[in-house]
Amino acid sequence: MEQEGTYMQTDSDEQMIQEAYQALVDGYLNSNHRKKVEIIDRAFQFAKAAHAGVRRRSGEPYIMHPIAVATIVSQEIGLGSTSIAAALLHDVVEDTEFTVEDIEQHFGPKIAQLVDGLTKISGGIFGDKASVQAENFRKLLLTMSEDIRVVLIKMADRLHNMRTLGSMAPNKRYKIAGETLYIYAPLAHRLGLFPIKTELEDLSFKYEHPDIYKQISDKIKESQARRSEVYGDFSLPIKQKLDELGIKYEAKARLKSVYSIYNKMETKHLPFEEVYDLYAMRIVFECDDINKEKAMCWSIYSAITDLYQLHPTRTRDWIATPKANGYQALHLTVMGPDGNWIEVQIRSRRMDEIAEKGFAAHWKYKIGDGDEESELNAWLKTIKDILDNPEPSAIDFLNTLKLNLFASEIVVFTPKGELITLPAGATVLDLAFHLHSEIGIHCIAGKVNHKLMPLQTELKSGDQVEVLTSKTQMPLPEWENFLNTAKGRTRLRKSLRAMRQPVIVKGNEILEEWFASHGIEESNRVITKMLGVFHVANRDELCYQLGADEIVLGDFLIKPLKHVVDGKKQSSGILSKIPLIGRIVTSSSPETLSGELQQPEPVNTKQIYTLHTDAHGPNYIISSCCNPIPGDDVLGFVNDDGKVEIHSVDCPRAQVLKAGYGSRIVATEWAGVTDLFTAHVRIEGIDRRGILQEITQLISSLMGINIRKLFIEAEKEVFHADLWIEVNDKDVVRDLCDRTKKIQGVTRATRIL
Repeated sequence: MEQEGTYMQTDSDEQMIQEAYQALVDGYLNSNHRKKVEIIDRAFQFAKAAHAGVRRRSGEPYIMHPIAVATIVSQEIGLGSTSIAAALLHDVVEDTEFTVEDIEQHFGPKIAQLVDGLTKISGGIFGDKASVQAENFRKLLLTMSEDIRVVLIKMADRLHNMRTLGSMAPNKRYKIAGETLYIYAPLAHRLGLFPIKTELEDLSFKYEHPDIYKQISDKIKESQARRSEVYGDFSLPIKQKLDELGIKYEAKARLKSVYSIYNKMETKHLPFEEVYDLYAMRIVFECDDINKEKAMCWSIYSAITDLYQLHPTRTRDWIATPKANGYQALHLTVMGPDGNWIEVQIRSRRMDEIAEKGFAAHWKYKIGDGDEESELNAWLKTIKDILDNPEPSAIDFLNTLKLNLFASEIVVFTPKGELITLPAGATVLDLAFHLHSEIGIHCIAGKVNHKLMPLQTELKSGDQVEVLTSKTQMPLPEWENFLNTAKGRTRLRKSLRAMRQPVIVKGNEILEEWFASHGIEESNRVITKMLGVFHVANRDELCYQLGADEIVLGDFLIKPLKHVVDGKKQSSGILSKIPLIGRIVTSSSPETLSGELQQPEPVNTKQIYTLHTDAHGPNYIISSCCNPIPGDDVLGFVNDDGKVEIHSVDCPRAQVLKAGYGSRIVATEWAGVTDLFTAHVRIEGIDRRGILQEITQLISSLMGINIRKLFIEAEKEVFHADLWIEVNDKDVVRDLCDRTKKIQGVTRATRIL
């Protein structure tokens, strides 16, 4: 909810509202949908009256937000009048006196159902508490599985909120941007909404790394003239060839997004100037007959490969085997005239519309029970499968979903030639559980391309796989290490729970009797403390080990548990449920303290938190998962001790924290920090006698930087060195890299994050 106060509407406000609404209607009238303007107009008038006198935080009348969402729904996603009306009404139930019943009375059950679904998942997918987060996300998925339009409208809502994020407080910007990058952008990709996915990523990146975003954007503008020249030289022969063939087409350069360029720079440790594949060429051809599309794609492919050298391993046929989100195209990579590889994407007009608007476009083109619809249904079935066996922890639940719902796919074949789509990284055991729980439980091995292979064998696209089973085989807990899909892990855990349940029940009885006999009241804090003592993951595992006589409850537990009950000790709280990517263990961690904890001053998350060092030391904890240093884009997380953990904005753990615990995120700024920090620098180059001495002399003697650790390796006259150095801030690292690259033989020097 983004409402803020009441206001007197001015004539200019009314004019702005009417112009925005007219643009929405004009766009709808230019679409291929049946022209049901009356229902849209009624929804607009109803929403306008309901939100009268309310402004958004950005200062504009609140009704501008529903109009903007409806415009995205209509023009960028391609939905019809029912969805447009629902988008106009999507905040009415949550923010005004009107109910879902009122909506149904005025607009019918279908629109009311959509508004109800959107209301249930309003305010983002995540709340402040773990249980709320998990439940809200389940609502989203359940509603989506009933009517996909709910999540498509929700995507439009999130996109407009991201476009106007600048009006929010800094900590809210981090929360919303993190949530968007963690869930919404991958979900948009999975639904085939590629332009929306790209914009969500870029906007999240813009708010999390404003300086880097501006630097890359500026460099893109600076290189525009050169890119245009290269593209012109490359595309002209192709256009001439296609014209000769009499093909009607549209050819254009598709520039990589700022976020994707940044990712490539980070993952490959490249400067902007060395990211050569900044764009791809896209050819969209006209074809009235769907049965001729494939042949035309390969004709264009042939014409291009007659002109340019083909990359032997980078052809992707998404026509014969479409992606799970319905995406179809033929991709090839060829050597351009400037010596760089350029990707060419070949699509029909129909394929292009599906690629741009995802499943929304399928309704326009579906023929009976088409493949696209069945692909969507298969994905929704996977969602329902996971919902049937949700993880007890919100974070575990979210990670389980992300494990494969948003992953790229591979295609494998059964011995009978049946095609099966699986997430990339799937194993033989994943395939067994994908086919059926019983097959998974009794799986002993697989035949991959007629060769006997173990359960943990990772499958590749094109593999033919036969699953081998035995009635005597039973599932084992360690099998979870062999599974890389959510479906596989969910079904394995369900089977193991069923086998373990009698033992768990016995252990639970032992636990409850022990609590009763010692006068200890069971609570989350008490259980969390016991999990830590016995080093087990959850209550079920604790009860199982008790029931199996693997652990015994003794008097040694009474004193620490009563401390917890009396509030004399802090529990490990929600941080114990978060995947520990570089676990922080400091003198302030609950695990290391034997006495009472001294509570710091409460942190106001709505204000920018200044990071500094004083006589008492730093007012922050540097997280070991990403080791940020002054000058990095960082955020703070208020942990269970009330202390501020500092994470790099891109840190994997920070992504989870932003998405899952937004109320505990605080915007930060560096000021008055005098500590030394460890930075990791990698240096590469041509090996020669004395080069290592020159590098270390520059760093230690000339720059006065302490080297904490050094690893160097040389092979075939090429070397790379990894150094861990002590620095005050990011500028020192940058200066070191610049000066190191001037040493003869050094080809690259960069910081590793």
